[in-house]
Order: sequence, then structure tokens, then C-alpha cells
Amino acid sequence: MTDFARETLPNSSHATSINLLNEALHGRYQIQQQLGRRAGRRTFLARDLSTQAQVVLKLLSFGNDFEWHDLKLFEREAEVLKTLSHPAIPQYLDYFELDLPGLRGFVLVQTYVSGKTLEEHLKAGRSLSEAEVKQIAKDLLEILVYLHGQQPAVVHRDIKPSNVLLGDPCGICEAARSGNSPGQVYLVDFGSVQNLAAKEGGTITVVGTYGYMPPEQFGGRTVPASDLYGLGATLIYLVTGKHPSDLPQQNFRLQFESAANISSGFASWLKHLTEPSLEKRFASAQKALDALGQPSSIQQMGLGGFAQPAGSQISLTKQPDFLEVLIPGRFSLGQVARIALYTLLPAQLLTFIALQTPELTLLGLLLLLPLPKVLFSVFGRIRLRIDQQHISTT
Repeated sequence: MTDFARETLPNSSHATSINLLNEALHGRYQIQQQLGRRAGRRTFLARDLSTQAQVVLKLLSFGNDFEWHDLKLFEREAEVLKTLSHPAIPQYLDYFELDLPGLRGFVLVQTYVSGKTLEEHLKAGRSLSEAEVKQIAKDLLEILVYLHGQQPAVVHRDIKPSNVLLGDPCGICEAARSGNSPGQVYLVDFGSVQNLAAKEGGTITVVGTYGYMPPEQFGGRTVPASDLYGLGATLIYLVTGKHPSDLPQQNFRLQFESAANISSGFASWLKHLTEPSLEKRFASAQKALDALGQPSSIQQMGLGGFAQPAGSQISLTKQPDFLEVLIPGRFSLGQVARIALYTLLPAQLLTFIALQTPELTLLGLLLLLPLPKVLFSVFGRIRLRIDQQHISTT
């Protein structure tokens, strides 16, 4: 695909202004309307004259705003789509060179998906319930499980509301039967896609959309968990109606709870999905999907997004205006009984003998010193209470 790209480019700054309506590109794809446009790129709805099916044509044209990096991404999108087969992802159909008077470039042809983007739905005034947002999250995570499970893994790198389409509700799926289906979910625009076998050479490639990119992506590093951040930021947009970059941040964490009318468990799950630290984010789409399907595990995430370790005696109480941590004694009753049998009782016997002799009274008092500590180990506890003004222990 790259041989033509090494030729000298024509001066075709007016290329994107050429009217292609009703033109049959490649002798086969008749342009019906323009769907989108940005620097050097145009997207069209067309009819395949061979099959009469509607298709999408993505045109990368050579002009003054063309960059070689754009061609690399465009070719990669075609190569990756050609290897994918999933009902919620556009299917690769064709790829060809375009050479018209005043217009040269490449065209990627893929299946047409009927529907509106999440961004279009919200701008039109549509609101989504928590159940509907969870269903969208579930559907997108299942797509990511498929993408990240490829060999090598495929990372989308630009998950955002304008790249998620909602089609008609699926008539027979479980979500539709339960009344929670917002519509069939599709993930589109693989123009920033990367498979993890690709090498960027000596340059750092930063692609994505501000507000939906995790910190590591700004440094040119992407891993499957990077898509989880974009997904989380997209879902936060759905529950708040605000672009993530317009939300306040604390330690690079999005502060969205006050703007969202959702359960605390779902909020905790979203915070875990958008952790700025890779180590604290969900490790995989499958783990995020499993946690979404287990409300009890979401409720246990609490601060930092981690469930309480098995066997832990520490209790955490989180209220709107304070946080309370209760730490019990270090030893169980059985452990203390054994300590008393082998150490404390003989020590107290020696203490009793020492107290009968005035010369040994000081020794007896010293031997009594461990008693309060042992008693605290059994019955004592530490209570840590934190509110907006104070931190106190009792």
C-alpha cells in the first residue's frame, strides 16, 4: 500500500473541495452524501453498484495539509480492519488508490452502520438511565475483550462518545427483553488503531482525543488498559453530560460524582476504570466486565478501587461527611490464651513472689508492665475518623 506514497505529491489544496456527489469511484462506489470531514479526510455514504448495499468510504487525500503520519495511520486502519470480524465493528470491504484530476489519495471501504453517535444523542437532549449506561458499558467491554484478545492485541486508542454508535435495539437480546437496551452498540473509527506488534521507530506517536486519553498515552505509550480509560471517560460523559476536560480533577482523577446521579457502587467502578495509574486501573477488559456484573465487588472497592482482602478485620464506614476506619486488636482470644499460658502466667507468679519481698518490689512492678499491652491486644481497638476539618483517633 505504500509504493504510491513515495511519489511526489501534487499541489492539490483544493482536493477536499471537489464535489464528488453521484460520482462512481473505482467504477463501483456511487457517492450519495458526505458524512464527515476533517483536515485531509472526508467520509462518504455510498452505494456499492455491484451489491446495491450502502457502504462507507473514507478518503485520505493528498494536499497541503497532508502528513506522512496520516498515511501510516490510514494504512494501519485498513490492515487491522481486514483481520477483524465482529458484529459490532465495521467490516473491511475494499481499499484502493484514487487518481482523479485534482484529487489523489487512498480510499478505505467498509460496511455502513445505521445509527447516531452517543454524542449526537446527548446533544439532542436524550438522557440515559444508569441501567442503560451499564448496558452500554457491558457491550463496549465485550468488544474490547475481543479486540484485546487478538494476537497481537488491537488497541483502539480513541474511544469517545463520537466513536460509539447506537443502532436500533436488538429485538431478541437479553437487554432488550429486560427493557435496559439503549440500542445496539457499535465501536467505529479505527483511524487511531494500533496493534501491539507495530513499531513506531524513533518517533513518538501520540493519537487520541484530549479528555479521553490516559496519562500514559500522552507519552506515546498505549496498552489494552488505555482503552479502559477512554471507555470510563465516555461513560462519565454519559452520566454527567459534561466533557471530561470540563470536570474538576484531583491528583489527575476526574471528580464527577457530584454531577452524576448514579449509585455509589457504579461510581466506584467508574473511578477504577479511569485511574490515572496503570497499576491501579483494571488490568483487562474482562476483569472490568466481571466487576461490573458483581455489584458486591463494586461496593467493596471503596477508596483506591480495591476490594477488602479476605480475612481482614478492619472495617471501613464511608459517609458523605466523614470516613471512619476501625482497627481491632492484633491478637485473637485463642492467640492471647496461648501467650498467657506460656509467658504471662509464669511472669505474674514471679511478680507475686517478688512483691512479698521488699527488696524485689521494683522487679515485680517491671514484670507487670506487659499486662496492659496484652489486655489491649484482646479488647482494644483503634478508631480513626476523618472529616473535612479534623483527623482524630480514639
